[in-house]
Amino acid sequence: MPASSATRLLVAALSALVLGSSACAGAVSGGEQKPGRSDASAGPSRLVSPAEFATAISKPGTAVINVHVPFEGEIPGTDRHIPFDQVERRRAALPPPSRPLAIYCRTGPMSATAARALARLGYREITELRGGMRAWQDSGRPLRDRPA
Repeated sequence: MPASSATRLLVAALSALVLGSSACAGAVSGGEQKPGRSDASAGPSRLVSPAEFATAISKPGTAVINVHVPFEGEIPGTDRHIPFDQVERRRAALPPPSRPLAIYCRTGPMSATAARALARLGYREITELRGGMRAWQDSGRPLRDRPA
């Protein structure tokens, strides 16, 4: 193989490696995050640490929703469990769109999907737990193993 072809192949392989690793850069505590998504993500949802989530769920009026399926525990103070893939169908079970929401799943992808659905339903104040229940527990906070 000519040197220029080998160089192009090496550059292409390194580029693919760099691009592939940046797509995984948002993973926290086993969770996944959309590439390019940050704590101050565009749109109505805000991705926060367990400490920030604890502050958000302590605010009066915030509805706390577990969107993980199957049920694998919940954060104390959770108001309801609505599976991430049923958010739009179960609109009647949701609080009014003017109410702030704090949502979580086990590691993150399901709450990201739920946040997009909630935004389509008109919710504008959505707080997501980065890393989900795993990150919550890793930070020393408890879970309940049964719904309240």
